[in-house]
Formats: sequence, structure tokens, C-alpha cells
Amino acid sequence: MQSLFKLLAKINKVILPSYTKKGLDLAKASKFQLVLIGWRYYVTTKALG
Repeated sequence: MQSLFKLLAKINKVILPSYTKKGLDLAKASKFQLVLIGWRYYVTTKALG
């Protein structure tokens, strides 16, 4: 199961935007941006754990 999350993490890195590199302020982020940040966090923690 962890290998699935590692694959998803690699796909996320290629496809989804990195808001930390863009300097996004979380207080000004839209709901969609917050969902993407949450998804990337979830996948990354599952891939590492």
C-alpha cells in the first residue's frame, strides 16, 4: 500500500502546483488551494510512513 502512495506522491510533484515555492499565504488561499495542500500533505505522510 505504501508503494501506491509513493507513486501518488511522484505524480503530485509533477502535476500539482507547489504553493510553498510560489510563496502562497495560507490566510489568502482559496478553498481549492487548501484542498490541494491537504491532499499533498496526506499523500506525502502516507508515502513516508
